[in-house]
Amino acid sequence: MKVLLINGSPHPHGCTYTALKEIADELGKRNIDTEIFHTGNKPVMSCMACGKCKATHRCIYDNDVVNTMIEKAEKADGFIFGSPVHYAAPSGMITAVLGRAFYAARPAFTYKPAASVVSARRAGTTAAYDQLNKFIGITEMLMVPSQYWNMVHGMTPEDVKKDEEGLQIMRTLGRNMAWMLNILDLAKKNGVETPCEEPRQSTNFIR
Repeated sequence: MKVLLINGSPHPHGCTYTALKEIADELGKRNIDTEIFHTGNKPVMSCMACGKCKATHRCIYDNDVVNTMIEKAEKADGFIFGSPVHYAAPSGMITAVLGRAFYAARPAFTYKPAASVVSARRAGTTAAYDQLNKFIGITEMLMVPSQYWNMVHGMTPEDVKKDEEGLQIMRTLGRNMAWMLNILDLAKKNGVETPCEEPRQSTNFIR
C-alpha cells in the first residue's frame, strides 16, 4: 500500500514538507510506502473547462505537473494534500493542480482515504483547511481524522519542529491513515465492494 503526499508549497523542503515528512515517517513505521510529491514552483494554469479530459482522464495541457500527478494518483491507495496558507487560503499552485487533476481523473481518487494538512506562520489555517477538504468531499473520498485540525505553525521548518502539538497531530494522522488503509484492504480481501453509484443528476438553480 502507498500514500501519495502532495506538497503544494513553492518550497520543496519548507514548513509544509516538514509536516508531511512527520506523517510519512509514521506511515513508514507501519510498513506503508510513501512518496512526497512536490508540485514545484513553475507556473500551473487553472482548468479551462474545455472538457477534453473526459475521454482520456488526462488534461489536454501537458506542459506542467498535473498529468504526472494523475499518473501517480492512479497507483496510490491514499492521499495527504498539504499546503501553506496564502491569504487565508491554500496556495494557488495546489488549488490549480488539484482542480485540474480531480476534474480530469476523478476515478483515481474516489473511495480512497485522504486528509488535508496546512501550515501557517500564524492564522488563516482553518479557512485553508476547509477549502482543501472540499476536494475530498466532492469526490467521495474517505476523510481520515486526527486528534485536532491538521495544521502546524511556524515561520521556518525549525519553528514547525518546535510545534509539539502540531507534530503530534501529524503523527496521529499517519497512524489513522495506516489503520484505515488496513481496514479497506481487509474489506477488499473479504469481498466487500465499493458502493454502486446512481446515474448523475444535475439540477440547475435557474431553468
